[in-house]
Amino acid sequence: MSNGELLQIHPVELQFTFELKKQIACSLQLSNKSDDYVAFKVKTTNPKKYCVRPNTGIVMPRSTCDVIVTMQAQKEAPPDMQCKDKFLLQSVIVSPRTMAKDITPEMFNKESGNHVEEVKLRVAYVPPQPPPSPVREGSEEGSSPRASISENGAEFHNASRTYAEPQDNSSETKALILKLSEEKKSAIQQNNKLQQELELLRRESSSRRRGGIPFMYVIIVGLVGLFLGYLLKKT
Repeated sequence: MSNGELLQIHPVELQFTFELKKQIACSLQLSNKSDDYVAFKVKTTNPKKYCVRPNTGIVMPRSTCDVIVTMQAQKEAPPDMQCKDKFLLQSVIVSPRTMAKDITPEMFNKESGNHVEEVKLRVAYVPPQPPPSPVREGSEEGSSPRASISENGAEFHNASRTYAEPQDNSSETKALILKLSEEKKSAIQQNNKLQQELELLRRESSSRRRGGIPFMYVIIVGLVGLFLGYLLKKT
């Protein structure tokens, strides 16, 4: 646990059980042991790789806040299972009336004279647990030791590395839902149009069939008239 002046953070190292092509989540707990309202922001050196919810928020006095960090599915494993990604958690005291929506980047700007506390968090990959051994209990045969993770690759080598806010997939999800809704609406309109065209064709076909009966009647009457005229001439 990192004992900062404003927030206590647990853990200080984010451990992800690494598996290919699978999203992996890790949780952080922020504890406010003071009587002040504390605003926080989470940044990372690899914002396209991680999603943090919430990435900003308010921790009320004598309370805690849970933050979920999700690593996007990876197609390849890093060499030696080492990760150089870092996270930076910034915190600052705010007024009791401050809401999460009121948080701005200027609050965490040290050049403006704000007292901003920063804590750097490392990232480590942990191999998944091996499947249970089929050998009987008490036997040590077939057991495989858990691979160890070196911490050398997780050290912070470049203090001037730029941090950025991680992605929040909620906007992408809303855009996808809106796109699907529009496609559904378009499909319904197209279906209604086809139904109208089909009904029009049915009406035209029916009117043509109804219009054919008088025409045939005229032909028959004409033929009968000609036949009667022929008979009258013979008589």
